[in-house]
Amino acid sequence: MAKNKDARPPTFAVSVVGLSGTEKEKGNCGVGKSCLCNRYVRPHADSYYSEHTSVLSTIDFGGRVVNNDHFLYWGEVSHRGDEGLDCKIQVIEQTEFIDDQTFLPHRSTNLQPYTKRAAATKLQSAEKLMYICTDQLGLEQDFDQKQMPDGKLNIDGFVLCIDVSKGCNRRFDDQMKFVNSLYSQIVKSKKPIVVAATKCDECIEQHLRDLQAFVANKKNLMLIETSARSNINIELCFNALIQQLDKTRGKPKTVPYLEAYKVQRQLVASVTDRFEKVMVHSVRDYHTTWKTVINNLKGQPDYDEFITLEGSRKARNMFTKHIAQLKQEHIRRRREEYLTTLPKTLNNLLNNLDEVEHLSWPEAQSMIRNRPDFQYWFVMLEQTPWDETDHIDNSDRRIPFDLLDTPDGERIYHSHVQHLLSEKRRLEMKERFKKTLERVHFISPGQPWEEVMCFVMEDEAYKYITESDRRDVYCRHQQEIVERAKEDFQEMLFEHAELFYDLDLNATPSCDKMTEIHSVLNEEPRYRALQKLAPDRESLLLKHIGFVYHPTKETCLSGQNCVDLKVEQVLANRLVQLDHGRSNLYYNSANIDKINLCLLGKEGLSQELANEIRAQSTDDEYTLDGKIYELELLPVDVNSTLLFSHTWVSTFKPHGCFCVFNSIESLNCIGDCIGRIRAEIAQSRRERFTQPLPFILILANQRDSVCKNIPILRHQGQQLANKLQCTFVDIPSGAFPRKFTEFQIKQGLRAVLEGLKHSFDVLVPLPCIKDMSETDLRIVMCAMCWDPFSVDLILSPFLDSHCCSAGQPGQSNTLILDKIIGDSRRRIQVTVLSYHSAIGIRKDELVHGYILVYSAKRKASMATLRAFLAEVQDVIPVQMVAITDSQADFFENDAIKELMTEGEHIATEIAAKFTALYSLSQYHRQTEVFTPFFNEVLEKKPSIESSFLFDSSSRECTTGASEDVFPTSPHSHSPAYNTYYPESDDDNEAPPPYSPIGDDVQLLPTQSERAKYRIDLEGNEYPVHSTPVGDHERNHKVPPPVRPKPVLPKPNVRKLDPNLLKTIEAGMRSNRRMPRGPVMHTEDVETSDNYADPVDTLRSRGFHDDIYAVPDDAHSRLVKIQNSFGGLHSLHGGGEEENGFDRKSQAGRRPSKYKHRSKILFSKTKAYQRRFHSDSDGEESGPATQKKKKGRAHRGSEEDPLLSPADPWKGGIDNPAITSDPEQEDKKMKKKKTPKTPKEPKKSSKPPKPLYPPTRRTWESNYFGVPLQNLVTPDRPIPLFIDKCVDYIERTGLTTEGLYRVSGNKTDQDNIQKLFDQDHSIDFVAMDVAVNAAAGALKAFFTDLPDPLIPYSLHPELVEAAKIMDYMERLQVLREIVKKFPSVNYQVFKYIITHLNRVSQHSKTNLMTADNLSICFWPTLMRPDFENKDTLSTTKLNQAVVESFILQSDYFFHGGEVAESSSSEGTPPPHCHNMVEALLPLQLPPPLQPQQIQQIQHTLPPDPLI
Repeated sequence: MAKNKDARPPTFAVSVVGLSGTEKEKGNCGVGKSCLCNRYVRPHADSYYSEHTSVLSTIDFGGRVVNNDHFLYWGEVSHRGDEGLDCKIQVIEQTEFIDDQTFLPHRSTNLQPYTKRAAATKLQSAEKLMYICTDQLGLEQDFDQKQMPDGKLNIDGFVLCIDVSKGCNRRFDDQMKFVNSLYSQIVKSKKPIVVAATKCDECIEQHLRDLQAFVANKKNLMLIETSARSNINIELCFNALIQQLDKTRGKPKTVPYLEAYKVQRQLVASVTDRFEKVMVHSVRDYHTTWKTVINNLKGQPDYDEFITLEGSRKARNMFTKHIAQLKQEHIRRRREEYLTTLPKTLNNLLNNLDEVEHLSWPEAQSMIRNRPDFQYWFVMLEQTPWDETDHIDNSDRRIPFDLLDTPDGERIYHSHVQHLLSEKRRLEMKERFKKTLERVHFISPGQPWEEVMCFVMEDEAYKYITESDRRDVYCRHQQEIVERAKEDFQEMLFEHAELFYDLDLNATPSCDKMTEIHSVLNEEPRYRALQKLAPDRESLLLKHIGFVYHPTKETCLSGQNCVDLKVEQVLANRLVQLDHGRSNLYYNSANIDKINLCLLGKEGLSQELANEIRAQSTDDEYTLDGKIYELELLPVDVNSTLLFSHTWVSTFKPHGCFCVFNSIESLNCIGDCIGRIRAEIAQSRRERFTQPLPFILILANQRDSVCKNIPILRHQGQQLANKLQCTFVDIPSGAFPRKFTEFQIKQGLRAVLEGLKHSFDVLVPLPCIKDMSETDLRIVMCAMCWDPFSVDLILSPFLDSHCCSAGQPGQSNTLILDKIIGDSRRRIQVTVLSYHSAIGIRKDELVHGYILVYSAKRKASMATLRAFLAEVQDVIPVQMVAITDSQADFFENDAIKELMTEGEHIATEIAAKFTALYSLSQYHRQTEVFTPFFNEVLEKKPSIESSFLFDSSSRECTTGASEDVFPTSPHSHSPAYNTYYPESDDDNEAPPPYSPIGDDVQLLPTQSERAKYRIDLEGNEYPVHSTPVGDHERNHKVPPPVRPKPVLPKPNVRKLDPNLLKTIEAGMRSNRRMPRGPVMHTEDVETSDNYADPVDTLRSRGFHDDIYAVPDDAHSRLVKIQNSFGGLHSLHGGGEEENGFDRKSQAGRRPSKYKHRSKILFSKTKAYQRRFHSDSDGEESGPATQKKKKGRAHRGSEEDPLLSPADPWKGGIDNPAITSDPEQEDKKMKKKKTPKTPKEPKKSSKPPKPLYPPTRRTWESNYFGVPLQNLVTPDRPIPLFIDKCVDYIERTGLTTEGLYRVSGNKTDQDNIQKLFDQDHSIDFVAMDVAVNAAAGALKAFFTDLPDPLIPYSLHPELVEAAKIMDYMERLQVLREIVKKFPSVNYQVFKYIITHLNRVSQHSKTNLMTADNLSICFWPTLMRPDFENKDTLSTTKLNQAVVESFILQSDYFFHGGEVAESSSSEGTPPPHCHNMVEALLPLQLPPPLQPQQIQQIQHTLPPDPLI
C-alpha cells in the first residue's frame, strides 16, 4: 500500500489474476478477469463490454495502452463510505497477450512465466494509458486517455479469478492445477488474496463445490461467488479485499450468488417497471423517434437508473417494442373502427333481406361493389393488406375493401343477415303484439302498463320481444288510443253544441254552468273513457269552452283545417281569374297613366322586387286590368341616407310605396321607416288636401328558409298593417321559385290605385258612380271546421259562375255575385265563414240570409248547426245544405239517413229551404242552386232590415250606447274580415263535383205528394223539388196558428227524374211508417218551454189585438206584439205585411228566434236543462223499470217527435228525451202545475238490483223486460220472440258477415219489438227485417230480462271450473254446473247456445267463430258488473266459459262426443295460452244508480227557477 503523508484518502492497488495463456492452456475463452475488472471499474451497462481479446497484433501490443506489457491498467475507482470519500482502488489485470501471427505470447521486457509475473507486487510502465475496451487499441485518441499514475504501482492485494462454468475446451482440473501453481506464487508476496468464482450465472455445481473445498483448505482465504455479466457480487469481491487490507473496516457479509442474484433481479425488475411506465406515459405516438425520447427523458431518475443498470441498448429495444405495440394498437383500433362501421354500412347497402338472405359472402361483396354509393362507404387500395400500408395513417374513414376478405368481415356479414332476420321477426312480433293489444278492448286511455301486463303475459309475441319493446309497443298503443279518445271526446263536445252555445260571446261560464256541463257529459262513454286522464280531459273541456266563448280563427281547434283559412286560400286563388271587372274600379282615378313607385326593403330586397317588376314589364310599361301604366321605380334600402332627406318625396313624387320584408327584423325596420316617412311628409306638408302616400306591405317568399316562419311573418305583417292602416299583400298558396309573384305585384298596384282613387275623390269630386261596396243583399254561408268535405264543394256554386267577383279589399272571405233576381240585376255579397266566426255576426251585424251547411256524415256538424240556428232571428231566411258523397248514402247508411232527415225536418219546421250536395257527383252546380233562396231573401229584405233596426234600437236603449259595428244601410261598407282572419296557406284538396240533384230536393216526400209525381223525361237533368213554404202539413210551426192559414200556391216545382224516384221509393219501402200528420202538442211539453201562446188563449186572459205573446229571452216575460199591420201574422210569416213597418211600430215587436219555431231545436236546447234540473231538483230518479203510475196518459212513439224512436233523427242515444225517464218528466210537470212544498222523496220498498241496467225502451210492454218464466209454458219452453228471431236468422242470415257483432239500426230493433208487442204473429220475412236488426233485437231481449240468463249464483262456480287445467275434467264440471240452471233458463240457454254453434259453423263466410261469438254474447248472457275491479280479472275466464259451451254444445246438451278443440289435455281453458284473443271489449258501465244520483243531488245547488 502506498501511504500518503497527508490526510488524503488511502489508495490501494489490486491485481486481478487468473488462468491466462494461449488457447491451448486456457481454452477458447478466458476465465473472466477482464469482465470482472470492467464491471467493477465501469459498472454502467453502457460501459460494460463482454468481449475483451488477448490476441493482439504487434502494433496494438506496442501501443500506449498495452505498452509492451502483459498487464492492463483499468483505472481508478473511488470507494465512498457513509462519511464520504473512503479510499481509492487502482485495478491492474495480469494477463498474457498472444501474437495474432504466431499465436505465441508476445515478447516483453519481462520474460518470466505468467505465474511468477502475476505474483509481482511492483509494476512499472512509463506513460501507460488506462484500458477501456478492445476497440480502443489503435484508436486511443478517440477514447478518454488517462495515464497510470507515476508510471508505476505497488500491488496491495490480489483477486484470484476461477471460472466455475463449463468452460470452452478446458477442463476444470487443469484450471485448478494452474490456480494451485499461481496461488503458491501469490502467497509468497504475503498480500491479501480473495478468490472470485466467476461466471456463476453458468455455474457447474461440482466445480463450485470443488472450488469451495479448495478455499476451505487454505488459511484466511475468502471465496466470493460473482457474475460480471449480471453484475452480481462484483463490488462485494473488492470490498472484501479492502477489508483485509484495512482491518479497521467491518468485515462485509458474504452473500451467496443465488441470494445476491435474487436481490439484483428484483432491483432490475423494479427499475425496468418504472422505466416502462415513464416510457408509456411519455411516448403515445408510434411515430416518435428514439432521439426525441432520449431528449425528453434524460435527467429523469427512472430513466437514468435503468440506463445504468441495463444500458441504452436494452432501453432502445424496449422503446422499439413499445412503438411496435403502439402501432399494433393503432391498427387494432382502426380495424375495430372499420368492423364497427361495417354493420352500419351493410345496413345501408344491403338492407333488403330478400336480396341477401340466400347470397354467399363473395356474391354479397360483388353486389356491394355494384352499389352506386359504394365509393361513399369503401375505398379500394392499390397495395394490400391495408394494415401494412400508409392507409393506417390516413384520415380517410372509409373501409378498406380488402378488409371484407378477412374472417371478421365474413362473420359480420352473416351476423348482419341474422340481424335482418331477427329484426324482421322482432318487428313482426311487435306488430303482432300491437294487434294483440288492440284486441284487448278494456285497455283504457292512461292505463299503466303494469295493470295490463298480467292479461297478455301468455301471448307468444309478449314472450318473444323484450320488456323495452313491450313498453314501446304499449306506449304507442296508448298514444293511439289516447289520441283517438281525445278526438272522440272533442267530437262529443261538438255534438253537445247546445250545451255550450247558450252564453254570450266573451262570457265566462259560471260554476252552475260547469256543474251542468259535467253532469250531462258524465253520461257519455266518450267522457268516461278519459277517466284516468282527468287533467287532460279537463284541459280539453276548458280549451273547448274557451274557444266557444272566445272564438277566433287563431284559437280554432281544427288548426289549419279551419274553414276561415281554407276559404281565404280558395278565394285568393280562384278569384284572381275573376277580376276582369276590377278595371271599372279605377276608371276615374284621375286618369293616371304613370305611377311612381318607391320600393322599400332591406339587404337588397327592394332591388330584387324592382328586377321582378321590370321582368314583368315591357319597356317600363305594365299592363293591369286591361290598362297600360308607365312605371318609374325607385328602390331604396331602409338604411339608405336618402330616407333622411326632406326633398326626395317632393322630387320623386311617389304615388305609392311597396314595403317588402322577409324576416321579423326587416319588418321592424320597415315599420320604423314608414313612421319616419309619414312624419317627414306631414312636417313638410303645407296644403290642406295634399295627397297621402299609400303604403303596401308585401311578404316575400322564403325560398331558402323553413316554411314554419311564414305563418309568424304573415301574422306579424297583418298586425303591422292594421296598426299603420295600410294594405298587406300575402304570399299566394302553392309552390313558386321566385320571391315575388305577379299576383302580389298586381295586388299592390291595385291597392295604390285604390288609395289614389279615394284621394282624388276628396280633392276633385267626380261624377258619382255606383260604389263597389254597395250590395243589395248580404248573405252569410256557414260551415263547420273539420267537416269531411272540401270548401271547394260549397264554394263551387259561386266560383263556377260567370257572375262572381272578389269582394272589397280586406274582405278575404267575401265574394260578390251579380245576378238577376226578380226583374233587375242585384249585387249579392256572400261571406263564407265558420260557425264560430259567424256567431259575432249573427248578433251584431245586418245579415239578410243564412246558408247553413252541414255534413250528413257527422253528428257534430248537425249539432253545431242546430246550436247556431237556434239563436238566429226568425225573420231571417235560412237555406240548409246537407253534404254527403252520393245519393246512395241516404239508403245505405242509417246515420247519414238520420242526419239528412233531421235537417229536412228542421227546415220544414222553420219554413227554411233544404237541399243536398253530393261530392262524388260528376256535375257541378251553378248559383241557380240558391236562386229560390235569394228570391225569398229579396222579398223579405224590408222586414229583415226593419227588424234589425228595431233590435239595434232596443240594444241602444239597453246599453245606453250604440256600437257602430255595422251601418244600418244595406249599401254601406262591410267590415274588414281580414282584420280578424289573415290569409293562410291554401288547401290543395281538389273541389269535388256536385250532384245532378236540383236545389231544394225534398228527400222524403209524403204519401200524398208521391201520388202527385208523374214521369217527366223532357230533359230535366236537374229535377228540383223545393220545400213548400206554405204547406202547413210539412211545417210543424210553433206556436200553432189560431185559425187555418190559407194555403199559398206552390212555386214552380220541377218533377223528379223517374229513375231517381224509383230509387228513392225502393230505398224507403223497407222503412215505410205511418204517414206523418200535423204534429200535435202532447201534454208532455213543459209549460216553461217558452212557446208562444195562441192569440185566442191570450184574449181569454185579457189581451186584445195581439197575435202572439213571445217570451222575452232575458226575463222569461210575455211581451205583447200589437197587430199594427191590420193583417194576420205568424212569427215566421212572410215579409210582405211588414213593408209598412215604421219607427213607431218598432217598439211593439221584438224579433224571436228560430228555437221558438222548431220543436227539434227547442227540445235539443231544453233537453240539457231538463236533464240537469232532474239531477238537481231532489226528485227520485230510479231505473225506468219501476212500476208506472196507473192512469197516466203517456203518449209516445209516432205521435211525439221528441220521444218517438220511430223518427230516425231522434232515435240515437244522444236523444235526451229517450234517455230520460218519462215518468220523471211527468212528475215534474205535475209538480209545476200544482206547486207545493217539496216533500222527501219516497223510498222504494224494493230497491232495484245494482247490476240491472235501465231499459232502453220508451214504451210500456207486457212482454219485454218481464221474468223469463212468465213467457214460457210447458208446451212452449222457448219464448216466442226468441224462436222467431232465431228462426229468421237461421233461414236468411247465417252467412251475414259480422252477425251479432255488427250493430243493427236501433230504430229498426225498437220497431221489431213494438210491432211484436202489438201482434205476436208478425212475420219477419214479410216485414223484410234486416238480419242485424233482428240479431240486435234478440240480444236486447236478454239485456232487458230482470235477471241474466246465466244466474248470478252460478258465476263463481263457472269461474272456478274455467281454472281447471285438465280439459276433459273442466268440461265435465261445466256440464254438472249447467244442470243446476233453473229449468226455464236451462231450456232457453240450451236453445240459444245450440243456435250460436250453428252460427259458428258458418264462420268462413260470416267470420263469427265461437271465440268471436262468445266475445259478443257473454256480457249479454252473464251481465257482469264492469264497475267492479274483480270483474276485470275474470273477464277472460267468463268469455272462455261461454266459448266452451258454444264449441261443445253437442256434449253439454245433446249427449254427443267432445268436439275437436284447439285446447289439448293438460292445457289451460280454451285460448288461455293466447289469452288476449279471448278478452272482450268492456261494455259501458250502467248509468248512475239512485244512490249515486241522490249523492249528486245533495252536492248540486238547487235551481231557483224550479
